[in-house]
Amino acid sequence: MRLEPGRLVVHRNVRRGRIGWVRPARVVSDDERGLLLWVAEGTPVAGEVNEAGLGMRAVPFREWLTPTYRLAQGRWNGPPLLKFLPTGAAHSVWWFRDVRGRFAGWYVNLEESGVRWDDGGLAGVDIVDQDLDVWVRPDRSWEWKDEDEFVERLAFPEHYWVTDEAAVRAEGKRVIALAEAGVFPFDGTWCDFTPPAHWTTPDRLPEGWNRPPAR
Repeated sequence: MRLEPGRLVVHRNVRRGRIGWVRPARVVSDDERGLLLWVAEGTPVAGEVNEAGLGMRAVPFREWLTPTYRLAQGRWNGPPLLKFLPTGAAHSVWWFRDVRGRFAGWYVNLEESGVRWDDGGLAGVDIVDQDLDVWVRPDRSWEWKDEDEFVERLAFPEHYWVTDEAAVRAEGKRVIALAEAGVFPFDGTWCDFTPPAHWTTPDRLPEGWNRPPAR
């Protein structure tokens, strides 16, 4: 399944069959290397919250374990974001920019490989975010991110969606080696990407954004 450049799709995180977050994005390219997406500043998004309206990162994981959840809508309040989902890989790479629009570094999001779907009017890709991440600076030095949250959640195997800690860490180390070597996608590719001028930011989540997960 190839997605047409310019098409609006939804990138979604799924947690044990529930939608964790939803981010509409424009397809930059889709080829044998993988899927490249652009999330514009101010894009409408949705994220899972508990009964008190708090997101998962706002409370200890044991307090997050409740039968009452809902998806709260909002706006992407970060900088414009380029996301690359390599074909068949257990990670994605995100290009972050600073407030002046300059390349600030790569964020390696460790995740289960995405499952695509296309309902005709709307298409998307559903991943399972594995929480542990790697931040790679422009000079290709790096550090683990969110390791404390990852370890905390592993203590609740009956509720957590990550079942193989070693595999997640191994994937992180594999990508770190690529970054240290300065090979694709850490070779400067797309660091100066500019979206086409005619691309617009959607004013609302597209119809079908909350359809049942594909995984």
